Amino acid sequence: CPDSHPASPHQVLPVLYVLIGGVGLALNSLAAWIFFRVPSDSGMVVYLKNMVVADLLMLLTFPWRVASELGLGGWQIRVAVCRYSAVLFYSSMYVGIILMGLISLERYVKVVRHSSSCTHPLQRVGFTRVLALLTWSLLLLSVLPNVMLTSKPADEESSRHCVQLKTPLGQQWHKVSSYFGVALFWATVLVLAFCYSSIAHHFYKSYRRVRQDDSGVYSKSNCSIFSLLAVFFICFVPYHICRVTYTQSQLPGSGFSWHSRYMLFQAKEVTLFLSALNVCLDPVIYFLMCTKFRESLLKKLPRGARRISQGNLTTLPCTQTRTSFSMSRRASVI
Repeated sequence: CPDSHPASPHQVLPVLYVLIGGVGLALNSLAAWIFFRVPSDSGMVVYLKNMVVADLLMLLTFPWRVASELGLGGWQIRVAVCRYSAVLFYSSMYVGIILMGLISLERYVKVVRHSSSCTHPLQRVGFTRVLALLTWSLLLLSVLPNVMLTSKPADEESSRHCVQLKTPLGQQWHKVSSYFGVALFWATVLVLAFCYSSIAHHFYKSYRRVRQDDSGVYSKSNCSIFSLLAVFFICFVPYHICRVTYTQSQLPGSGFSWHSRYMLFQAKEVTLFLSALNVCLDPVIYFLMCTKFRESLLKKLPRGARRISQGNLTTLPCTQTRTSFSMSRRASVI
């Protein structure tokens, strides 16, 4: 797809990647600085720490993408993006997606099942660490061949289309891994749909019992819990709606017209930017869902701003306690 097309995303997206890269780096560096001073004494903290790592790895790919889009460094930069940077970007994205699904399961167990860290595996620190490690390992094993099989000799022409750098086996693996990533995404959608519909139903029943006394707490609960759901649908749903069709259009002998391939390319570029936007939105999840993170951050704010924030936000601790969260007494908050 030529970059000279007047509606080409390449004319706008590099600037936007620079903007969200700067904001995301500042926010995630602060998040990492805070989180890695917080003990991993709950499954929630373990998952959120891994999300910070995934976001920082994704941010490492932004300079390469911007340089490639702006034509800096010659065609060799485009080759590096195809072989390494793009693979790291997608790996980080799918790790983040899976972790969002695991967080949703953990919240479901805590809120709906009233489970403590001692009674359910999904809330035990050791078990959540194993799940996080398996998540990274699964994605590494699925995408590593995309690096190894993007090995055809490169030149200026072939560097414009990543698929031309792949061996025949690499093209097939790319297709399979794309379907695998999409399958992971839609499986996570089902998990989120089940968990959050159950949580919403649970909150609704509890709110009807305590709405006169706890309506404010109920509203704050919704804000914190459903922040993850909002980020997930804003960032990842649009891209995955068009990814499979776009991947098919780029393979040799696909039968797509030039116009169709280019329109799919534009849609992919714009929706992929929305996926990258999660590096700026994930810190909102940390702030709303984790008390220790929020309290550590608020300590660094001026006293007046701290009082305002504390008055407007109420969250459940991201550390586990032995206390049962009884919705019949007060609306649970996360």
